[in-house]
Amino acid sequence: MLEEKKKYLIVLGITIFVLYTFIAARPIPIETILIPRWFISLESTYPTGTEQEPPPGELFPFQLGNRFGYVDREGNFTINQVRKGYVSLSRDRWAEYNPVPAAIEVRDSVNTSLLKIDASRGYPLFLDERMFLIGHEQNSITALDDGGAVLWSYDFAAPLTTIDAAAGLVLVGLLDGTVEVLDSQGKRFFFFEPGGSRLTVILGCALSEDGSRLALISGIDEQRFLLLERIGDSGNVEYKVIYHEFLGEGFRRPVHVGFVDNGSRVAFARQGGLGLYDIHTRTGLKVPLKGDIMALDETGNDRLLFILTAQASGEKRLAVVGFPGTLIIEAPFKSETLFLGRQGSQLYVGGSMTLAAFEVGKR
Repeated sequence: MLEEKKKYLIVLGITIFVLYTFIAARPIPIETILIPRWFISLESTYPTGTEQEPPPGELFPFQLGNRFGYVDREGNFTINQVRKGYVSLSRDRWAEYNPVPAAIEVRDSVNTSLLKIDASRGYPLFLDERMFLIGHEQNSITALDDGGAVLWSYDFAAPLTTIDAAAGLVLVGLLDGTVEVLDSQGKRFFFFEPGGSRLTVILGCALSEDGSRLALISGIDEQRFLLLERIGDSGNVEYKVIYHEFLGEGFRRPVHVGFVDNGSRVAFARQGGLGLYDIHTRTGLKVPLKGDIMALDETGNDRLLFILTAQASGEKRLAVVGFPGTLIIEAPFKSETLFLGRQGSQLYVGGSMTLAAFEVGKR
């Protein structure tokens, strides 16, 4: 009898364990991991460059401290040099120049000279795979073709404070608190004055990839985030405000703002953290972060956004935000200089004189 009771208890225990396993089991959540690929000192005497020209799109531009250049996914540099003056840098071309240049040489990402341009009209800027010159007084813009010839020029009523370009359009924010959009011929087809702040200055702007939306950070005390959407046909196009939010007193410096997650969200710096606006649900939220945002991942791919922040104490942090708005990682480190970039699944982070690459993965 006692033996049968023991068997009964054992069977009952196993049964309860099996039932509990199926009833109470929960899937193990997938975690985001950063897999180190390489760490390289920019001051290393190790030879830079690759024996063969890297495939198009494989090189990534960087600026860290007093150095700039291009690096491939394996950590080979085609350019890694000390900055002697001002540098304008894009994915496929760059130029270095002094405050009063006579001529400016434009080079590609493997350091081949492409052309020389007359600098009398201003300083070079590369946006949307196009070349521009910003006037010496910061109140004009000139578009150039691939040979350096002038396509068009446009003068503004006030100095530029922020600029972006996409889909053949140019979006400009000005010191007087106004916004202008120029078409591919350099003609203004939209003018806007957000207002609503004691100091009306435009501190950040971004164009969506297809040019259908504008994101703005406007004013100081109160600072505002605004999202505008294009309406009308080709003969009568304008943008209409579909969302705005007051952000407090605000920053008195340029503010990071951009379209991420395949253009479905807008990410921007705000006091106390990160602002996120979901275009599909038309809702905004705030993700609290320690310190001020110094760099934002420009893509937000895989529903992840990488951010570098800095605190008054000098401590820096790498933060990872998962959409719709959850802080996943916040890792502190020490560095005087910062760099953040992302290309596909590879994340580039720079601090002091070291550049590192990580593969973004899941487990």
